[in-house]
Amino acid sequence: MKQLVEKHPLAIRWFHWVNFPVLSLMIWSGLWIYWANDVYRLGWGNTTLLKFFPQSFYEAFNIPFQLAKGMSWHFVLMWVFFLNGLLYVLYTLFSGEWRYLLPTRHSFKEAIQVVLHDLGMSKKPLPVRKFNGAQQIAYTSVILMGVGSVLSGLAIYKPVQFAWLTQLLGGYEFARIIHFALTIGYVLFFVVHIAQVVRAGWNNFRAMVAGFEIVEVDPTTHEIKSGPTSGPAADASLSSTK
Repeated sequence: MKQLVEKHPLAIRWFHWVNFPVLSLMIWSGLWIYWANDVYRLGWGNTTLLKFFPQSFYEAFNIPFQLAKGMSWHFVLMWVFFLNGLLYVLYTLFSGEWRYLLPTRHSFKEAIQVVLHDLGMSKKPLPVRKFNGAQQIAYTSVILMGVGSVLSGLAIYKPVQFAWLTQLLGGYEFARIIHFALTIGYVLFFVVHIAQVVRAGWNNFRAMVAGFEIVEVDPTTHEIKSGPTSGPAADASLSSTK
């Protein structure tokens, strides 16, 4: 029997859909800023394996000579990013949502199981609940990354006024490396996250838009067999179809 159950509260959906475009625009405006001093690369000595970023990349996306515009956009969006993130953290704390998000001592072992399952290397069924171990680790890490981005951003934005913070992060240059590395981390997270959303299908995506997901429920025990949460479905149910 199929049943409709609530998965994501309205507040969580708002925070998610505000954060996605804001963070995307911050990364984009950050590229305008980074272009003015693009010193990072992967390599050793005079050997460069990968430069962040080649001139062709900048020209293809019309990035050169946009420093002032990039700084303006970045600093405006910074406040939206910070306030949205702060409200999200406060909401998860006071609403109890943190219980679903915070990794447990089983999360890391479970995350390996999830990765093997997604790669087709394991047929063992995954736990049926709102967030599995891999998601708990990923989403908690993104929150910590957000904190790191705000702190490192302040350190390189106002290195004199926040001299103590800049020094705490290892100095201006190291704070900038942290900020850049976290940005690369967001991009990688986006790629994996979007790929997982596509892989999970419309039912999962709809849950982040409308807040509800269709799940399979055992008609005898009323236990959810597949879906966002495990356990009795009666309390969360809105409707059911045979």
